[in-house]
Amino acid sequence: MSLLWVIGIVIVLLIILAYAIRIAREYERYVVFRLGRFVGVRGPGVVLIIPLVERVVKVDLRVFVLDVPPQDAITLDNVPVGVNAVVYARVFNPEKAILEVENYGYATSQISQTTLRSIIGKASLDKILSEREKVNSELQEVIDKETDPWGLKVSTVEVKDVKIPESMYRAMARQAEAERDRRGRIILADAELQASKKLKEAAEIISKSPRALQLRYLQTLAEIATEKSATIVVPMEFANIFNLGEDKKK
Repeated sequence: MSLLWVIGIVIVLLIILAYAIRIAREYERYVVFRLGRFVGVRGPGVVLIIPLVERVVKVDLRVFVLDVPPQDAITLDNVPVGVNAVVYARVFNPEKAILEVENYGYATSQISQTTLRSIIGKASLDKILSEREKVNSELQEVIDKETDPWGLKVSTVEVKDVKIPESMYRAMARQAEAERDRRGRIILADAELQASKKLKEAAEIISKSPRALQLRYLQTLAEIATEKSATIVVPMEFANIFNLGEDKKK
């Protein structure tokens, strides 16, 4: 046997080994078909394939992200909105992900779009804006249920942005301003009520002690006296406090 034949045989064997030996990483699995029939899932580690007889499809088990494009929808209270979202999912059953659906990534994206429009159509605008976590939970539950037969687990769905008409922004601004004004009036009324109660209690205390009223007058006069240009008129009944009564007798 000539050297060329030996070299040729070695090259063929190397090609066969290169095709027959696959290395699957920890997060990868190989779905194996033998003459078109499914025979199992292999990996991680070294995977041996029968050349020309078996074919493999590699599946990544890591979480993948799908960006759901903006969807036009009408809310429950008839407001047109544009909503987009992001979906986090992973394959937990490589066999179903290959056998049950042609392209699980594309299929998940499509079901996410239809589900997003459906959920938005069943919710009011206030709920979408103020109860975002609840809307996300509903989306995750529905999409996960739909993709479960494909061997996928949807872990998280997040609504990213909600676009509403400009007129709605102005209406919401007016509503927020009216709400702030209402709260301000309520706070002011509560303050007036509390102040009136305190004044009533103070009046009851002063009415029981005339000296307390006189001391209150003195405090008020001391505050007024800080102004140099002020003219102070003292009632006669309090003249004795300032010894004015004695000056009058003299």
